[in-house]
Amino acid sequence: MAVPKQRQNKSRRDRRRGGQERLKKVNVVYCGNCSMPVLPHRVCSHCGFYAGKQAMVPKVKKSKSSK
Repeated sequence: MAVPKQRQNKSRRDRRRGGQERLKKVNVVYCGNCSMPVLPHRVCSHCGFYAGKQAMVPKVKKSKSSK
């Protein structure tokens, strides 16, 4: 079995492990209809468009004052 001859210091260890532990940057595109940021290949939650067509009717948020 392989045994390391010398101890690796913390900076080398952390540098090696750092690539897997870092968070990936989220890819964001902008809706062609309303220019709101959306995830790629998803329906825009603001206007309901996908690929230049109306895919769904967006939900209207109710205000708290109207009861």
